[in-house]
Amino acid sequence: MQRIRAVAVFLFVSLALAIPAFWAHLRLGRIALHAAVNEYNWPWADVFFKYFTNLGDGWTVVVVALIVLALHTWRSFFMVAISSILSATITQFLKRSVFSDNDRPSMFKDHWPDLHWVPGVELHSHFSFPSGHSTAAVSMCLGLVVIIGKQGWAAFLAAVAIMLGFSRVYLSQHFTQDVFAGAVVGIACSLIVYYALYQGKWAHREGFDRKPFRKGRSANVQALSSIHGSL
Repeated sequence: MQRIRAVAVFLFVSLALAIPAFWAHLRLGRIALHAAVNEYNWPWADVFFKYFTNLGDGWTVVVVALIVLALHTWRSFFMVAISSILSATITQFLKRSVFSDNDRPSMFKDHWPDLHWVPGVELHSHFSFPSGHSTAAVSMCLGLVVIIGKQGWAAFLAAVAIMLGFSRVYLSQHFTQDVFAGAVVGIACSLIVYYALYQGKWAHREGFDRKPFRKGRSANVQALSSIHGSL
C-alpha cells in the first residue's frame, strides 16, 4: 500500500505541474509557447540547465540501474532497467519512424532572431517528437519511486523529472509537446513494468527478491567466520 501511495503522489505532483503548461500549449501552440517561455532566461539558469539536463542521458540511467543492482534486489534492478529500455525503444521508434519529420526549435532559428540560445549547447535539428531525455527522466524517477516507496521521495523525484523536461525546452532542444509525449511514454511503460513485477504474475517470484552482491558477500563472511572458528 505504501508503494502504491508513493506512485500516486508522483503522478499527482507531475500532473499538477504539467496541467498549466499543457493548457498553455493548447491555447498558444508550440511555436508561440516556446517563444514565451524563452523570454524568461538568466545567466545562472543557462549554466544550471546546461549541465542538469545531462541527468536525462542514457548513461545516467545505466549508472543508476547498476547502483540499484549493487544495493537492492533483482526486482528493483528490473524495475529501472526494463522500464527504461522499453520506454526508450518506443520513443526512438516514434521519433525516427512515425514522427521523423518533426523538427526541433533550432530549425526555426532564422524566424526567431531575438530568441535566447544558451552558449555552449550543441543544438540538434531533427527527431524532436517525443523527447528522449524526458522519457528517460520520467521512467528512471518513477522506477526509483517504486523502489523507495516513500511519498516524500515521490514528490521530490517528480519535481526532478519535471525540471529535466523543462530543461529541454529552456535549452531549445525540444518543444513543450515533445516533453509531454516523452513523459507519457515514460509513465506508461513504468506503470506496466510496475504492475508486472509487483502486482502481476511475477510479483511472487522469490528469485527476484535476492540481492545478487550482498548474498555473495554474506557467504564470504560466513566462510571466514567458520575458518576463524576452526583455528
